[in-house]
Amino acid sequence: MNSPKTGGRLDLSGLVKRYGNAEPPAVDHIDLAIEPGEFITLLGPSGSGKTTTLNMIVGFTEPTAGRIELNGTDITRMPPHRRNFGMVFQNYALFPHLTVAQNIAFPLRERKVPATESATLVGNALELVDLAGMGNRRPHELSGGQQQRVALARAVVFAPSVLLLDEPLSALDRKLRQSLQREIKRLHQELGLTFVFVTHDQDEAMTLSDRIAIFNHGKIVALGTPTDLYHRPTTSFVAKFLGESNVFAGKRLGNDVYAWHDRKWAGVFPDDGHLIVRPERLVIAGDEQSVPTGHNTAPAEVTDVSFYGTFHRIELAFGDGAAGCAVLPVGAPASLAPGSRVVTHWRPEDQVLVAE
Repeated sequence: MNSPKTGGRLDLSGLVKRYGNAEPPAVDHIDLAIEPGEFITLLGPSGSGKTTTLNMIVGFTEPTAGRIELNGTDITRMPPHRRNFGMVFQNYALFPHLTVAQNIAFPLRERKVPATESATLVGNALELVDLAGMGNRRPHELSGGQQQRVALARAVVFAPSVLLLDEPLSALDRKLRQSLQREIKRLHQELGLTFVFVTHDQDEAMTLSDRIAIFNHGKIVALGTPTDLYHRPTTSFVAKFLGESNVFAGKRLGNDVYAWHDRKWAGVFPDDGHLIVRPERLVIAGDEQSVPTGHNTAPAEVTDVSFYGTFHRIELAFGDGAAGCAVLPVGAPASLAPGSRVVTHWRPEDQVLVAE
């Protein structure tokens, strides 16, 4: 059962960070309302402004302009230790000379919590992250995943209103990262805190988030649920960054016709732009006669076929030279070998027109 939403509400208004006279600013007029108990991910390529934004929220970096509010109170110039935020870093930031229990108790000691109460809170935190019985170990005696669990326990032991996580899983291997993703999701559901998570990993953002804010060049270029952003991206950048896409650069001939070379495709096209079809929506046929009535089609050549256990990934070269791919369930025809000429097709409702 999910915990009631006890986290704080964060409001970022006109947030700007400029280093010297550099143009453009590292963060360029960010407006973002984060609801109590929400799990929001700041996602973007390196240098897009997401980590700078997180550092301004926690108080490590002072904004050049703009305002940060917590539950309606202006905290823009408030020192980090007074914001009462939990923080989890990529490199764990544990004290090597302290035990696990002492590391977790550190923020309680800073807040002058009595020893008896502190011991109870530390014990509860250890159980929360499945490390009960390990309180007397030193960090070097733990695996990377266990060390990150200690960092999580330390960040939540004092019941912060907001938990900030700066690429906390990027140093871990894939299997361990997936395991910790599940743990972070469980912690969020159990604690009901507001989580602000920074990553450049699209799959991680899709798995964990209630909403994702996609950053590029210091701005939020898209904001929404993982489902909405994936299935209904608004720009080519968002479509390409959040998952893979087949991109067709054609021309709108009217509200219901889109032209791509010698093809005319049906659909609803209110504006100009590129046509996007996700790989799992793309179907492959051997010839035009095998395509269901009403589907849009594009000829292609298979350039590679890869097996991933539960699916085949088919690399494609379309008629205009653009690269694409399809994801097909296991059992795809053996004729789909590099060099095969095929016809790709999809339903009009599975395509999206996006701004260039």
